[in-house]
Amino acid sequence: MDDFPWLSLLIALPAVGALALALLPKGSDALAKRLALAISLVVAALTVVLAFRFEVGGPRFQFAEKYWWIKQFGVHWGLGVDGLALAMIVLSAILVPLVLLASWNAADRYGGAGEPPASAGDGTPARTRSAKAYFALILALEAMMIGVFAATDVFLFYVFFEAMLIPVYFIIGYYGGPQRSYAAVKFLLYSLFGGLLMLVAVIGLYVLSARPPAQGGLGEGTFMVDQLARLDLDPTTAKWLFLGFFIAFAIKAPLVPFHTWLPDAAGQAPAGALVLIVGVLDKVGTYGMLRFCLELFPGAAKWATPVVLTLAVIGIVYGAILAIGQIDLKRLIAYTSISHFGFIALGIFAMTSQGQAGAMLYMVNHGFATGALFLVAGFMIVRRGSARIDAYGGVQKVAPLLAGAFLISGLASLSLPGLAPFVSELLVLVGTFSQYQVAAVVATTGLVLSAIYILWAYQRTMNGPTADAVKGMPDLSRREVAVVAPILAIIVALGFYPRPVLDMVNPTVKQTMSRVQTQDPAPTVAEKGARP
Repeated sequence: MDDFPWLSLLIALPAVGALALALLPKGSDALAKRLALAISLVVAALTVVLAFRFEVGGPRFQFAEKYWWIKQFGVHWGLGVDGLALAMIVLSAILVPLVLLASWNAADRYGGAGEPPASAGDGTPARTRSAKAYFALILALEAMMIGVFAATDVFLFYVFFEAMLIPVYFIIGYYGGPQRSYAAVKFLLYSLFGGLLMLVAVIGLYVLSARPPAQGGLGEGTFMVDQLARLDLDPTTAKWLFLGFFIAFAIKAPLVPFHTWLPDAAGQAPAGALVLIVGVLDKVGTYGMLRFCLELFPGAAKWATPVVLTLAVIGIVYGAILAIGQIDLKRLIAYTSISHFGFIALGIFAMTSQGQAGAMLYMVNHGFATGALFLVAGFMIVRRGSARIDAYGGVQKVAPLLAGAFLISGLASLSLPGLAPFVSELLVLVGTFSQYQVAAVVATTGLVLSAIYILWAYQRTMNGPTADAVKGMPDLSRREVAVVAPILAIIVALGFYPRPVLDMVNPTVKQTMSRVQTQDPAPTVAEKGARP
C-alpha cells in the first residue's frame, strides 16, 4: 500500500463529488447535502488514516507521487507531504464536514450569509439561491486546498493556488451579503495580481533551471521543488524572484499592507465559508512563505527579514486596534485574524526553531479557534438576521450554550493559557525575543489589545439587558452542538497537549533552518562573580 496514490485520491474525491452535485437535477438539495457530507466524512477518515501512517522523523516528503503531466514543459503531477503540509490537510479535512453541517439549513437561507438578499432592483426580493451549488462549491474548494498543500511541483502548486479563487469568488459573489459583488471582485483582483507576480517568478525559475550547470542551472527545465532548491542563483535574481512569490503570499495571508480585501470579504461572505477562507485558505500564504520563500531563496529571505518583521509587528498592533472599533461581528473577527497572521509571519522570519515551530503550530491552532468563532457568529447572525454587534445584548440569558461557545472561542482567540493558541503564540514570542527583542516586546502589546476586543465584544453581545429582538432567540440545536463541540474539544486538547502537532512539524522546522543556514542563538551565561 506504500505506492497507493493517497493524495490523488484525497483530491479526486471532493472534486468528483462537486461535479456529481452539480449534475444532480434541480430540486435535489436534500440529496446534495447528504452526498456532500458523506464525501467530506470519507475524506476526513482517509486523512486521519494518512496521519497515522505518517512516519515522524522519516523521509521528508512522504506518500510521494510523481507522474508526467506536461512533459514538453517539465511539468509533473507531483504530490507529497511533510509534517506541515499534512497538518494543514488534516485541518482542512476536519473543518469541511463541520462547515457543511453548520450550513445545513443556512444554505437554504441566502447561502448562510444570515442576512436577507439584496433587492433585485425593482422592489422584489432576489431569487432563492441553490443550496446544492453552495455545497458543490465547498467540495470543490476542499479539493483545491488539499492540492495546494500537497503539490511538490511549483507549477502544479500555482494551478491549485489560482484555481482556489474560482469557488471562493462564486461563494462570496453569489451567496454573500448586500455588498457581495464589490467584495468578490476586490478579492479576485487582489488575488489575481499576486498570482500574476508569482507566475512570472515561476517561469523565471524554470528558465534558470534549464541553464547548464556551469551557469548555475540544472541542465534541464523543471518545476519540482526539491530540484529547484539546488539552483545557484545570483543574489539580485534571487531577490526579484523572492519578491514575486512573497507579495503573492502576503496578499493571500493577508499581511499588512496587502490585507484590505479580507475585511470586505469577511463582512459579505457566508459565515460557514469564512471558516475555510480565513481558517485554511489564508494559511496558503504563510505556508508558501515557509515552503518557497525561505527554501528556494534563503539569502533573499534573510535580506528581506527586517522589512517583513516590521510589517508583521505593524499588522499585529494595527489589526488589533481596528478590531476594537468594529461594529460588525464578522469584520471584527477578520481584523483579529490580520493581527494573528502578523504573529505567524513574525515567527517565520524570526529564523529561530522556536519561532518557526510556533508559527507552524499557530497556523493549525488559528484555523480551529477562528473557525469556531466564525461558526458561532454565523449561528447568531442566522437567528438575528444581522451581523451588527449592537443588534444583540443579553444573549447568555436566553441561549447559554451559544454564549458559552462564543466565550471559549473568544478566549482561544486571545490566547488564554490552557487553550491551543497560547502555546503557539508563546513560542513565537520567545523565539522572536531571542533574536529581535524590540519586535517581540512591541508584538506583546497585541496580547493586551486582543483581550480588549474579545471581552468587549462578548460583553456587548452576551451580557447586559436582553434586547427585545433577542428574547426569543433559540439556543444551539443538537446539530449545532455537534458542529462546535469537536472544535472546542480540539482547542482544549491542543492547549494542554500540543505535542502531536509539534512532533509532526518539528522535522520541517529543522530542514527549513538548515536550508536557510541559521541556528538558534546560543544562550548567554554570566560569568561567576560577574554582576548581572
